[in-house]
Amino acid sequence: MKPILSYNGFEQGPIRPPSEAESLLVRITRNCPWNRCTFCGLYKDSKFSLRSVDHVLRDIDTVRFYVDAIESGRKSGASISPRKLSKLSPNGRESDLPALYAASNFVTNGMESIFIQDGNSLVIKPGDMIRILLHLREAFPQVKRVTSYARSHTIARISDENLSRMASAGLNRIHIGMESGSDRILKRVKKGSDKLTQIVAGQKVKRAGIELSEYFMPGLGGKALSRENAMETADALNQINPDFIRLRTLALPASAPLTKQFEKGAFDKMGEVDTARELLLWLENLSEITSTIRSDHMLNLFPEVDGVLPVDKKNMMKPVRDFLDLPLEEQMIFCIGRRTHRMARFSDLNNPVLRNSAQKMCSELGATKTNFDGIIDLIMQRFI
Repeated sequence: MKPILSYNGFEQGPIRPPSEAESLLVRITRNCPWNRCTFCGLYKDSKFSLRSVDHVLRDIDTVRFYVDAIESGRKSGASISPRKLSKLSPNGRESDLPALYAASNFVTNGMESIFIQDGNSLVIKPGDMIRILLHLREAFPQVKRVTSYARSHTIARISDENLSRMASAGLNRIHIGMESGSDRILKRVKKGSDKLTQIVAGQKVKRAGIELSEYFMPGLGGKALSRENAMETADALNQINPDFIRLRTLALPASAPLTKQFEKGAFDKMGEVDTARELLLWLENLSEITSTIRSDHMLNLFPEVDGVLPVDKKNMMKPVRDFLDLPLEEQMIFCIGRRTHRMARFSDLNNPVLRNSAQKMCSELGATKTNFDGIIDLIMQRFI
């Protein structure tokens, strides 16, 4: 895949992890080179392409230009409006508003982290990645974290030496979408990797001294493979011991092929209660690892499943167990309350004011014990 040659100004891609909300986004590839996963609809109408390394370096220099202008104005006590800044000309070019906004956000958030986009940027040549990383370090020496998404299949093909070189150049965290450790599920959703590849890739990242964030998707196997999804994923993670495990409960965007399978009856999507059972089984089978679990997305029913293993394991399991012990009507009230922002966490079910608000919402939506999962599916489309 050859890079597109013409430079059209600073670029940012459409997605980043929630943990990178304060990061400068630096786009070195466009979209996803695999783009076949059936649960993802993000890039389905887009083609993958590389950006020229020189264009990426130009992006970095442009942001640095605007950062200097913003910081200079602050030091002098002068109030420099975005309108005035937009008239500045970095390196003889016309103003680049996306770069200006990115620089402003970066400065506001302390300039501590950078996220490299898009979906699998480690697919570029190791030498090119190292060149970009070194330029980032030179432009922003105060940055504490440089992060990227990567596919396990891609990581597994990078030599240990090159991963270590990337780490030395400044790449210190990689996000990998494991989704599941089940070979049957991975094949069904066309993930393009298997359990062994996931393990090999995760261990390679750790061996290189790079922080590893793995993603688990409860519900991805549907009802038939729910237990397998929990058990096989826990086993894979136990062999990797990633620094972070992030939960992304399955939801079905309209553009995802898996959504069409569900609509045709070819995928038996689980509801909230069955997904909670899978989550608990997965937690119960995580053992002898020291990962930090993060439930940092609205797709997850339980934000309380957040802590450090093994010390917080019991506390993370408790709200899930307590939820599963409730009568179905109580489970419905909590699920509707949580999904409509009437409740922020499971303990809110015991708050009379919040509980009453959730009950009213159940009535307004026409939610019953038999249909509330379908109602929630519609609500969740807003958060995908």
